[in-house]
Amino acid sequence: MRGPVTLDTVQPLLEAGGRQFSERDDICVDLAGITAADSSAVGLLIEWTRIALAQRRRIRFQNFTDNLKTLIALYELGALIPGA
Repeated sequence: MRGPVTLDTVQPLLEAGGRQFSERDDICVDLAGITAADSSAVGLLIEWTRIALAQRRRIRFQNFTDNLKTLIALYELGALIPGA
């Protein structure tokens, strides 16, 4: 992923991610390129996790930005996001 993941950008990212999930059984999302994130980014990771599990696919996230780590910890959602 590259660029901001905010309320303004999350919907197209959600749709693009969902399309890519149908092509892979093992999904790895690199978060290092995220330049800005708000709570929408955390919601996106949880929704992608939900979609992957519903499709019986494995998903993991890597290279969390400091901003994402802070948001995930603030909302106490680390247990719901693989790799957090």
